[in-house]
Amino acid sequence: MSAAMLEVENLKAWYGAAQILFELSFHVGRGEVVALMGRNGAGKSTTFKALMALIPQRSGTVRFLGENISQLKPFEIARRGLGFVPEDRRIFSDLTVAENLDIGRQPIRYDPDGRPAPSWTLEKLFTIFPNLREMPDRRTLMGNPLLVLLDEPSEGVAPVIVEQMANTIIELKKEGLSVLLSEQNIHFAELVCDRAYVLEKGQLQWHGRMAELANDVAVQRRLLSV
Repeated sequence: MSAAMLEVENLKAWYGAAQILFELSFHVGRGEVVALMGRNGAGKSTTFKALMALIPQRSGTVRFLGENISQLKPFEIARRGLGFVPEDRRIFSDLTVAENLDIGRQPIRYDPDGRPAPSWTLEKLFTIFPNLREMPDRRTLMGNPLLVLLDEPSEGVAPVIVEQMANTIIELKKEGLSVLLSEQNIHFAELVCDRAYVLEKGQLQWHGRMAELANDVAVQRRLLSV
């Protein structure tokens, strides 16, 4: 198993009096693509927001590159090299695509072994994403992150773009980027992911190799079917 980039222990989260996440523990290794799967409302987006300290009511331990980031603020977490592409793809609507991308620009980062994160320029992004105007969330890559949280990347995206996105994630993995993506589309997840965790009602109910999940129809019906 590759060395862990992200380690999560006993993560809990609440919205008011309602507890949404229940003692989640999982990890993402270096250069690994991991799926966090589950139905709508299972807690996938809440998990990502809790990791980025965007939910005030949370507990548990989150370590990134061995550092406990549980008490850091969102901007401090981002500066450590943990990127986040939210489900709603928020952008500054009064800025151009290029300006939105440039806002996210940060210095090149290095992992503990001195290996740089994939370096991004506007030219490189536009080459890989010719339909970038329809995919403004790609700005997170301009932060040169070491690990990216992708929330429902294939949702509402045309099949040709989904295929292009899958190819890009595979290429990024080759460059050393780690990815944790939340997803309902098992076919997309199977293309890019090494392992998977499956959430149901805020609890982890299954963990294993992505290939195992893709071939286990019973688990899919129990935990992923609408």
